[in-house]
Amino acid sequence: MNILYFLIGCSILMALFFLAAFFWASKNGQHDDVHTPGVRMLFDDDKPEEED
Repeated sequence: MNILYFLIGCSILMALFFLAAFFWASKNGQHDDVHTPGVRMLFDDDKPEEED
């Protein structure tokens, strides 16, 4: 039964860690642009080299 209490405590600590990481990422602007990453593969960044 003691191991059950230990595992519950560890899972709560891990959940709090991930919640803090989520809020930190949101505060630093990680989730500001949700449209561009989905269409970034459609942009043509490379220009073909011209042959002379």
